[in-house]
Amino acid sequence: MYANKLPPETEFFLFLLEHYARHHDIGAAQALARWDAADLTPYVRDNYERYHQEALTNAFADIDRQLAETAGRQRPDD
Repeated sequence: MYANKLPPETEFFLFLLEHYARHHDIGAAQALARWDAADLTPYVRDNYERYHQEALTNAFADIDRQLAETAGRQRPDD
């Protein structure tokens, strides 16, 4: 096969990223930028075991929830 095959975690991360972006009608680079801006990329990578066993829509919902919570923490108090 391929000598330089990616680890399964990396392959799934890319798969999840591409499908998440398509689900939100944005590019993968834009989706990754959102995750990076919220410091969420490590969280997504660390949830490989969970995300790869469930429906992608569940992973999308969790990621969106995490993004919303992060945005809420970053808002200045009024």
